Amino acid sequence: MNSNTTKQEKVIIFSAPSGAGKTSIVRALLTKISSLAFSISACSREPRPNETHGKDYFFIPAQEFKNKISSGDFLEWEEVYTNHFYGTLNSELSRIWSESKVVIFDVDVKGGINIKEKLGEDALSVFVMPPSIEELENRLRSRKTESEDKIQQRISKANEELQDAKYFDFVLENDNLERAVEEAESIILNFIER
Repeated sequence: MNSNTTKQEKVIIFSAPSGAGKTSIVRALLTKISSLAFSISACSREPRPNETHGKDYFFIPAQEFKNKISSGDFLEWEEVYTNHFYGTLNSELSRIWSESKVVIFDVDVKGGINIKEKLGEDALSVFVMPPSIEELENRLRSRKTESEDKIQQRISKANEELQDAKYFDFVLENDNLERAVEEAESIILNFIER
């Protein structure tokens, strides 16, 4: 980023433990704020039944993902679980900025911290806080998309991720989705207008 960055070169980062509701908030914000465009993350996991390549994620096999890491194709990436990579392709930022839009990310906690570190004041980082670990577990179970092992793995990871909330510009509690979306909209509009 250079010092004469335009407001179109800003980014909004939403991060949270899995099941906290960040994706629901981001989807709602995309319908409310026309200047936002969703950055599609890349991942090496298999698509879930309701997911589409190039819409929900870019699904890239692990070896190809590693090759793209070596080539410097990612703004940030993380090996979230063994051989399960997630990352942000530089080409996504270029695509969205070329449309004069503000990039909005829905990324894991480490990814959010990494993007904020790289983009500094051009990035607004928001940590979505679940009401409790118990509620987080209930939400994960109600998805019915993961095995018991995966749920336990995500709960364990969530306990660690909650400690990282302090690295974000805002902590947004999601105990009521409608209220959380309204609060997020206000924070974002203030940031875009700066």
